[in-house]
Amino acid sequence: MGKAMIKVLDFMGLFLYCLFIYWLSGQPSLPVPNLFSLQDKILHAAAYFIMGILAWRSFKHLFNLPIILAWFSVAFCSLYGISDEWHQSFIEGRFPDIIDWIADTGGAAFSFRSTSADIPTGFGGTGVVRQ
Repeated sequence: MGKAMIKVLDFMGLFLYCLFIYWLSGQPSLPVPNLFSLQDKILHAAAYFIMGILAWRSFKHLFNLPIILAWFSVAFCSLYGISDEWHQSFIEGRFPDIIDWIADTGGAAFSFRSTSADIPTGFGGTGVVRQ
């Protein structure tokens, strides 16, 4: 498979996942049993962990410097998280929550740490990105 096709597939994956999150956020409620305290925050972090990986895969085609890739990927996910919380403010039965946004951003940041090796300033260390 050519590099251009991989780039298209990476961006398509991110786009489709963002649509999926948007669709979930548009539901008045989700059929997830509440099993323990902070479960909602863990689910937010897990969802944005996946988005962070997809963002990293997509944006690595645009940025060569690992620190720029890291910050841009996390910023994208964080901004999407803000827009998602705002979107929920229009849905009956849903409400925006800043702690959800913090969990979203944290999940995205943790995903970048998991997909990269040694990114400076809080993402790892030396600036090497695994391909």
